Formats: sequence, structure tokens, C-alpha cells
Amino acid sequence: MMKKGVIIAAVLVVLLLILVGSSVYVVEENQYACVFRFSEIVDTVDSPGLHFKIPFTDSVEYFTKATQFYDIPPSEVLTLDKQNMTVDCYILWSISDPQQFYRAVGTTAEAEERLNSITYSVLKRSMGTLAQADIINMEDGAERNEIYEGIAAIVDEQAVVYGIHVEDVKIKQFDLPESNLNAVYERMISERNQMAAGYTADGNKEAGLKRNEVDQTVAIMISDAEAEAAKLVAEGEAEYMRILAEAYDTPEKREFYEFILALDALEKSMTGEQKTIILDKDSELAQILIGAQ
Repeated sequence: MMKKGVIIAAVLVVLLLILVGSSVYVVEENQYACVFRFSEIVDTVDSPGLHFKIPFTDSVEYFTKATQFYDIPPSEVLTLDKQNMTVDCYILWSISDPQQFYRAVGTTAEAEERLNSITYSVLKRSMGTLAQADIINMEDGAERNEIYEGIAAIVDEQAVVYGIHVEDVKIKQFDLPESNLNAVYERMISERNQMAAGYTADGNKEAGLKRNEVDQTVAIMISDAEAEAAKLVAEGEAEYMRILAEAYDTPEKREFYEFILALDALEKSMTGEQKTIILDKDSELAQILIGAQ
């Protein structure tokens, strides 16, 4: 009897554990939990923690709250000027209404198919309002950014019916068909060469103005320096003459000074190989040399 009682108690504990286990479920912080009863959603929980449901009758399916990344396959669009271009973009999206999401699409794969269709349709209409030259250029991209933001807003508006919130649509690149790729590259190269030529001309003009300004400044500085040098030379000569005048202020001193100058001139004239000097016989130097001889 005791053994039977233990067995019955154990069975009851196991059944109780099973009952409790099937009555609770855990919702994580980045999850939605949808409670199903007979294949119908009866409750949606988005608060994390431990929650209760009817055991054996209710089931729970989880959907993520996290932002999801979907890389859309490249697709061709036609521009305003009837030029084909291949657009490569991606979408950042999340589930905003899990009940609506489940009823409308059910799975992530199906949601991405719907997003692919919506985004391609919006891109096709938006790119059809732009010429190829407006898309492929190096000018201010503010206008293109406004267009891209408008595309994201339209896609988000249309995705609401699927319980989806489109956070952003980013265009990675525009590819050109081979038929007009070289022509576009040549046009871009020509535009860049024209811009470079303009920058070069502006630079040469600015450099010429700077050189003229520097040359003018240098010429003024040289002229001022030469004038100052001439002034100093003149002042020096005047001071030299004043000193001479003070040093030789008598006839005898002036005569002696003139004699010294004559000797210096004679000395300098006899430094070469030729020693012949032609002097006036009445000059003092001639009288001295004749007397020395």
C-alpha cells in the first residue's frame, strides 16, 4: 500500500509539473509572443517576463522585435530620359503589429517577398521622374537624399497593411548597362577635366596676382634700400670730407696731404711689369725722383 501511495504521489507530481509547464511561457525582451487558441490569436504580449496560458489548449509563437536587414536583389528601372539602370538597395524593417504580420504574411520569407515587390514598384516610379544625368553626378546630393527618404516613406506606408514598419531604404549603387557605360564615363571624365581646367585657371590667376604683389613689394623695398644706401654714402662722404677739412686746415697740411696722395698714386702705378712713368718736369714727384737719382 505504501509503494502504491508513493507511485501515485510521484505520478501526481509529474502531472502537476507537466500542467504547470504547459501553463506558463517566457517572453524575452526583444520578442513578441502571440497566444493561439484553436489556430486563432487570442492575445499578444510584448512585455518581457513569465506569463500564463491555458494548458493543452493555448500555444505560443514568437516574433522578433529587432530590426531586420533585407538585401533586395538588383533590379532594372527606366529613367525619365528612357535610360536603363540597375538599382541595388537594401531595407531595414521590423514587425510593428505581430497579429497583423501573422495574418498577412506569416513568415519572414513571405514578408521579404512583399517588401521586394513594394520597393521595386516605388523605385521604378521614383526613378522614372529623374534623368540619368541627375542620378549620376558629383554635385550636391541633398536632392537625391530627399528622393531616397521619400522612397522609404512610401514603402513604409504601403507595408503597414502587413504589420511591418520600414525604417529605411538605402540605395547601395546604380549600375549602368554596358551599352552606355563608356559614354557616361566619358561624359563624367569630360566634366571633371573642365572642372580641373577651371580650377587651374583660377589658381594661375591667383598666383599671378600674388607674384605681381610680391614683385611690387620687392621693388619698393629695393628702391627704399638703394635710396637709404645712397643717403648713407653721401653722409659718409660728407663726413669724410669734413674730417679731412679739419685734419688739413692749414696750407702746409694740405700740401703734405696732396704730396702723400701723389706718392700713393706713384706706388700703385709701379706695381705692374712696366716701370716707366711719364711725369711733368715741374711736378714735385718729378723733382723728387730726379733729385733721388
